[in-house]
Amino acid sequence: MAELRNSFREALKSRTLVADGAMGTMIQAAAPALEDFQGHEGCNEILNVTRPDIIADIHRAYLDAGVDAIETNTFGTNIGNLGEYGIVDRTYELARAGAEIARKVVSEYSEPKWILGSLGPGTKLPTLGHITFSELTDSYRVAASALIDGGVDALLIETTQDLLQAKAAVIGARQAIGSRDIVLIVQVTIETNGTMLVGSEIGAALNSLENLGVDLIGLNCATGPTEMSEHLRYLSQNSRVGISCMPNAGLPILKEGSAHYPLTPEELAISLEKFVEQYGVRLVGGCCGTTPEHLKAVVHKFKGKSGRELVRSSEPGTGVSSLYQFVPFKQDRTYLAIGERANANGSKAFRESLLREDWDGCIEIAKEQIRDGAHILDLSVDYVGRDGVRDISILSARLATV
Repeated sequence: MAELRNSFREALKSRTLVADGAMGTMIQAAAPALEDFQGHEGCNEILNVTRPDIIADIHRAYLDAGVDAIETNTFGTNIGNLGEYGIVDRTYELARAGAEIARKVVSEYSEPKWILGSLGPGTKLPTLGHITFSELTDSYRVAASALIDGGVDALLIETTQDLLQAKAAVIGARQAIGSRDIVLIVQVTIETNGTMLVGSEIGAALNSLENLGVDLIGLNCATGPTEMSEHLRYLSQNSRVGISCMPNAGLPILKEGSAHYPLTPEELAISLEKFVEQYGVRLVGGCCGTTPEHLKAVVHKFKGKSGRELVRSSEPGTGVSSLYQFVPFKQDRTYLAIGERANANGSKAFRESLLREDWDGCIEIAKEQIRDGAHILDLSVDYVGRDGVRDISILSARLATV
């Protein structure tokens, strides 16, 4: 049976909510002792069990600044990060502990406050062959289950760099949520070159993720608000779900041997205010370089303001996406072209390459069609006597990065 309606979900409908800022730099400022890491120096999630007081104080600093929601100290509770320390088996323990710290701190405040369960990208990207999709999905399911059991109101999949990694996280989170009313948020990271780390544009990210049952989609990390503006504009014009935004405090600059984030609290607040007014952003916050002072300025900027419903001039189009780009079904100046020569039963050249297991030859036939103007490729490997599952796995993986 589904639980009572999530109050965080209801609040998002009425106004723009403000989440907290950076966690890592706040932990560094608290200067935990080396022994606090139980021999796993740099694994901040260990502090959820060894120094919950440090994490609780960070949460209070943001809540005292007036934010509506705080993120759990669980960014690294995944198979990639914890695997580097040999403690993957502690995923559930550390994630639940992080959620319980946040839940206890939130209970100290009389006004409504909410908890976002943080799920970071880890260090293993399936598109690059570091890990299988199923392994990553299982890892996220465990962490998400722990966060929900610990009392979070929402799951925040953030700083995603690979669309397959983001999909695995969303699917794992959905498996953990089940029938419970937990808000699901996914945020991609767009680099200064205008794409995600593996080359995906914002259109491909939106088309790949919004249909998986997410409640909000947005951007965080890598850049400041200025560099995010055009990507948020795209989301505002094309997304069918709500939008979130948690930028860094500008692009980092080297100052006295370390990274310095130049954006002042007021500058961050002004930028986020524009995003809410122009793009209808429903959840704002900060990432690297942001502090309680930054978020206090943001809270002040939004105090007493109701959320603005975004009115689009036209309905978003439908289409398909590859790893890199979105292709709308409705083309402006031509027809939608589907290349059909990568077919074992329709192309002798493709079939012969397949039978020889000349994978490069198969890919070249597909690439020829792209050069000839195909928007979409039809890949069919079914042929008598062949292991179709094996063949399609090999070729689709290679074509994904063409």
